[in-house]
Amino acid sequence: MTGRVLHGTGVGRGAVIGPVVRVHSAPAVDPATRVGTDAADAHRLLDAAFTTVAQRLQQQADGASGTLREVLAATAQMAADPALRSQSLQRVDAGEPVVAAVDGVVDTFATMFEQAGGYLAERVTDLRSVRDRVVAEVLGVPAPGVPVLDRPSVVVAVDLAPADTATLDLERTLALVTSEGGPTGHTAIIAGQLGIPCLVQVTGATDLPEGTEIAVDAATGTVTVDPDDDVRAAVAERRAVLATLAEDTSAGATADGHQVALLANIGTAEDAERLTDAAVEGVGLFRTEVLFLGRDEAPSEEEQAATYTRALRALGDRKLVLRTLDAGADKPLPFVTQPGEENPALGVRGYRLVRRSRELLETQLRAAASAAREAGGELWVMAPMIATVDEAADFAALARAAGVTQVGVMVEVPSAALRARDVLHEVDFVSLGTNDLAQYAMATDRLRGELSDLLDPWQPAVLDLVAHTAEAGTDLGKPVGVCGESASDPLMALVLVGLGVSSLSMAPSAVPGVRMSLARHTLEQCRQIAGAARAARSAADARAACLALVDPEVRRVLALG
Repeated sequence: MTGRVLHGTGVGRGAVIGPVVRVHSAPAVDPATRVGTDAADAHRLLDAAFTTVAQRLQQQADGASGTLREVLAATAQMAADPALRSQSLQRVDAGEPVVAAVDGVVDTFATMFEQAGGYLAERVTDLRSVRDRVVAEVLGVPAPGVPVLDRPSVVVAVDLAPADTATLDLERTLALVTSEGGPTGHTAIIAGQLGIPCLVQVTGATDLPEGTEIAVDAATGTVTVDPDDDVRAAVAERRAVLATLAEDTSAGATADGHQVALLANIGTAEDAERLTDAAVEGVGLFRTEVLFLGRDEAPSEEEQAATYTRALRALGDRKLVLRTLDAGADKPLPFVTQPGEENPALGVRGYRLVRRSRELLETQLRAAASAAREAGGELWVMAPMIATVDEAADFAALARAAGVTQVGVMVEVPSAALRARDVLHEVDFVSLGTNDLAQYAMATDRLRGELSDLLDPWQPAVLDLVAHTAEAGTDLGKPVGVCGESASDPLMALVLVGLGVSSLSMAPSAVPGVRMSLARHTLEQCRQIAGAARAARSAADARAACLALVDPEVRRVLALG
């Protein structure tokens, strides 16, 4: 296999070389295996196993932060789900073996999730992780997951559940490589948050023998087996260049001085505190749902205010854009979610929760305004999943009545992009969520790896929606930001700025590459690059046309192609 190159989808710009360490698979057990002395004993063992797994996952969530805490809490909630447990126990009570009972129930739930699509389809990996952990607990064998690393290594797996990522030794994890997953899945998002190079959808990854030395290049999306001297030299050069870029703390701007705010995406107050010395100009997306997950009731106004105050104080005079609760049928919360929605991605989520629990939003807005009064700083608040001008106006009225001074909305539904001018007449700013915008514009589940070509952010139709929104912001003199994954792409960043986007929010590790790319191009060059992208007929043609116009040094340093 020496010199063989495997291909996948990369997350980040990093490159590393290290030995393969494979994630432990689930225990291979005959479903007919009997556990316990009788059905009653099997019932007791299985019930205890569900409780133990849920508690361990929640403990991991409590010890984590940011996005990792969010997804771990959601997985713990899944392990504690009454329906999953009760249906498994009912089958055991009927005489079915424990393993077969759990397998059968999980397969039923997995089929439902896959048919529902969207966020629930992604949760199938987590669901099966819960199953494997419960079965291992019942059998008294080690839980599947990442082994203890005795040296810096590349972790290779079919996919990683949140519970697996919680056990990663970050000091010794060089990179993550999976054969499944997607660029917006849990593994990729967490890797981006942690600044770890990551490749997903790498065919053949799980065939790599334990200990095999590989070179992982997130920028080019390649895994090279037993790399030669040339590959090693290229990796060393990339690492040195990225380290140098990270030393630049200047504000984001084009070569001719056009300012572009470079911001960070966070999930907790702890994440904000880690930005104390980071070269970012604030936070462009504070995912507040992390505070709500894993609870039987919403956090109090006082608890929310304390969390937001802490984040504001950590940032000092830098901007904090707080997104109100983005939850609902696709991120279930027991105190507000309506069960049984057939298509969660199109259901009651985000701002639409106001239809069911207006007080939930009003409490959060009062908490945000209270935090701004207590801590000072620059607090902006925006609502997710806005689809109409009336919704934008309603949210703006609620927010201003609560005392919020800078009010905005997310543009992630095509209808909001098409009516951006009217929306911006109601609010002070908008922020484009390009992941969901692509999903809804292309009628494609953003978690389906086989449809990734349709979800490519370079799709001209998606760029048209971004351009329409940015043009409205420019004409009205109001900020238009991007907080989706496309903001972290140094090449796409040039297009977005050329279209009129005024701020880019991303994982902090992506900021140096974007800063360098902007600094080597004038605003007029960015506009020319954006024009080339919109003139193309396909996503591949759009990227190629832009790449031909990029400064050669930027192309070489950032391995853009």
